[in-house]
Amino acid sequence: MNRLRRRLLASFAKASEAMAFLALAKEAMASEALAKEAMPSIALAKEAMDYPAITPRLLTFPRDFGAHLPYRTEWWYLTGQLEAAPGSAQPRLGIQLTFFRIRPPIDPSNPSRFAAHQLVLAHAAIADPRRGTLLHEERIARAGFGIAQLSDADTEIQVDRWRLERDAASGVYRGRVRGALFALELTATPTQPPLPQGERGFSRKGPGDDAPASLYYSEPQLALQAHVALAGDTGEAPRSGRGWLDHEWSSTLLPSQATGWDWIGANLDDGSALTAFRIRRAAAADADEPWFAYASLRTAGRSVQTFARGQVRFEPLQAWTSPRTRAAYPVAQRIRVGSRQFETRPLMADQEFDARAGSGIAYWEGASDLLEGGRTVGRGYLELTGYAGPVPGVLSG
Repeated sequence: MNRLRRRLLASFAKASEAMAFLALAKEAMASEALAKEAMPSIALAKEAMDYPAITPRLLTFPRDFGAHLPYRTEWWYLTGQLEAAPGSAQPRLGIQLTFFRIRPPIDPSNPSRFAAHQLVLAHAAIADPRRGTLLHEERIARAGFGIAQLSDADTEIQVDRWRLERDAASGVYRGRVRGALFALELTATPTQPPLPQGERGFSRKGPGDDAPASLYYSEPQLALQAHVALAGDTGEAPRSGRGWLDHEWSSTLLPSQATGWDWIGANLDDGSALTAFRIRRAAAADADEPWFAYASLRTAGRSVQTFARGQVRFEPLQAWTSPRTRAAYPVAQRIRVGSRQFETRPLMADQEFDARAGSGIAYWEGASDLLEGGRTVGRGYLELTGYAGPVPGVLSG
């Protein structure tokens, strides 16, 4: 194949990816009719809209480490904080590596190799207080042609030269990112068994038995070993730290009564793991009751407590306004879970992931300290969505 043809095929592939993602966003935020009007070249069949419903079931491993291709959306969300190398005066770093799988509303019977039956997106970011602004990059491609691939047997997902895979024998995750701004190589070793969220993995996202839901588990207290190379630096020694992985899949869009969510996953110093989220009501004040809320706390002894909507409360403590999107994010919050009260404190204020030019969303994903009674008791990540505009039709826990 000559060079000109390779370039033409590459250009066509990129255009197809963008078109397929736009179809998903149009369908999620408007209607199938609008998607058809904007993209007449993509067939939208009724069968493609019949995504499987999420129903209660026991999670099964290692199968559920892998992809669940018939469902609408899915993600593997790995975050963590890295200590400086021994003897170094450098600050700790926050890291994020997220892979998204999206099944667009494309006719499943379309035999074309260029049909975007599955899209793979990836977000990666470094929070470095020395710079004060989040370093972030993203990738998007449709599955196939060796550019992006997924496995439904175990965690094995790749787009471009970015990868996240799990070793079946040891359970260790390996991640790799190589971008223009930074490179990241990491291993994440489980120290605890997976933590099913909600009702043994069935995670409701609203009140009532017919509420939207996902299947969802976490892997907290991951032991991280990582090497971060930032553009312009001469290189850094390997770092260690603690991480958290969320894996979630669903076929349900964010309900119309909701506008976004606040979520935290935090590793406590005593070995416990705290998960909490609220889904905010549209046009509601911070003091108003959320559309839905949930929390879980697994102690070091492996017992798990779950908390209902009335037992979980988020209260903003510090706001930061983005100079790019003008969104005002509550980057520090007081979080009440049952009888306990925590506070979050960001590693730095500007941890906004502005992906509007690519995947069409901007959100705040921030490395944070967790305090209780004025004392630091853990570290984790606080995620804030819907503050910079509509969320493109996905749920998170």
